[in-house]
Amino acid sequence: MARAKPPSTAWRNPGILSSSGGDFAMHHTLIATLAAAVTALLAFGASAAATLPHYADDIHLGVASCAGSTCHGAVEPWKDSTVLQNEYITWTRRDKHAKAYEVLLNDRSKLIARNLGLPNAHTASICLDCHADNVAADKRSKQFQISDGVGCESCHGGAARWLGIHVAGQANHQANLGAGMYPTEDPIERARLCLSCHFGDDRKFVTHRIMGAGHPRMSFELDTFTSIQPAHYRVDADYAKRKKVASGVQTWAIGQAMALAQIMDSMVDPKRARDGIFPELVTFDCHACHHPMSNVRWQARASTGLGPGVVRLNDANAIMLQAITRRVAPELGQRLSQQMLALHAAVSQGRGSAPDTAKAVGEVARQLVTRFAGHNFSREDMQSMFTALLAQGRAGEFTDYSGAEQATMAMSALAASLRQAGAIDDRQLQAINAALAKCYDATKEDEKYRPQAFVEALAGVEAALPKL
Repeated sequence: MARAKPPSTAWRNPGILSSSGGDFAMHHTLIATLAAAVTALLAFGASAAATLPHYADDIHLGVASCAGSTCHGAVEPWKDSTVLQNEYITWTRRDKHAKAYEVLLNDRSKLIARNLGLPNAHTASICLDCHADNVAADKRSKQFQISDGVGCESCHGGAARWLGIHVAGQANHQANLGAGMYPTEDPIERARLCLSCHFGDDRKFVTHRIMGAGHPRMSFELDTFTSIQPAHYRVDADYAKRKKVASGVQTWAIGQAMALAQIMDSMVDPKRARDGIFPELVTFDCHACHHPMSNVRWQARASTGLGPGVVRLNDANAIMLQAITRRVAPELGQRLSQQMLALHAAVSQGRGSAPDTAKAVGEVARQLVTRFAGHNFSREDMQSMFTALLAQGRAGEFTDYSGAEQATMAMSALAASLRQAGAIDDRQLQAINAALAKCYDATKEDEKYRPQAFVEALAGVEAALPKL
């Protein structure tokens, strides 16, 4: 199945002004400086985790409460406003979240519902929980419409307590958060929010049975998906006064650790870890089973310790973290590598110690979240992580499609962050982008993935990456 190709890495950091010409030169230094300053002052996620909007007690007023032309429904951005004012227009015209409910009405969704024994996809909570703002009936105002899809309050939180002070301009951002607004600017909290649907949590979870009924394969990378949303905000000096600012590479690193932690949580949770006598297969590598028998592509991978014929866990996030930790947190990286080897062995040899090992992996992943949140990623860090990814490719770590897919998005994020940090110029970025295009081509369709083609594409990226 083909997947959406992320945009050019010329400028991925969401909401920042255009990368063309002088705009890029003017703004990349500003954003890099802002991100470094904020990171030095405070770590993301330092306070207690916020309650996800779907689970909080606040009343949801509906998208219409934000759509006024003097609120967030302006056709064009306002020149003298601290926010763009056209956020609703961007969402409704360009953001796939706005069409999430409509997806439940198409033929594929009808087939999935029928295969699962559901009357309709658009009325089933198992579908609505992620394709709409499916809060309980007593949390919906009169103007709330479930058909709005994944709307404003799905991410920003029920607005009943904060809309008044927000509109009146009587409160700062911290006061809005105290009144129930969700801190989407914090990459840790954003990862929790996004992953609650793009993987699942203890209340909503896309199982292998749902996949078998026809649901597309799940894939997620926080920085890439933030970039292609598209952004309906602008990161500038005013933004940094009000909110936290994370660089693209920090967002990517935190997202990888959070994703691994979520996967490990599902393997520990007795409600999600098993499906009858089988393990819950959604945590395993899809393509270990789902590829033609004539496509004999198995290769040994040192990081798994597994032989042929073994159903493997999807360890793509762990592979990315190994590239990051070699530079940023080598002691935690070594622990992660050892525990992932133990987890692969435990899963392949039977249930046994797998839950305990998964718990240990999850604990390391959470320690990495904290480490990354407090780390100011330097250009040397980015260069090291980029070269580590390339080395993993040469070593055969991307023989599985999911690993190659994550590596492609990772290199895109790193290239953009190197440009934002001023480590490379526009010409060098264009050369990296041109080489990365072949990686995107090699991973465009998972069912046609050929590891050797990806390795060849990586060689082109390595040749284009300047030595800093």
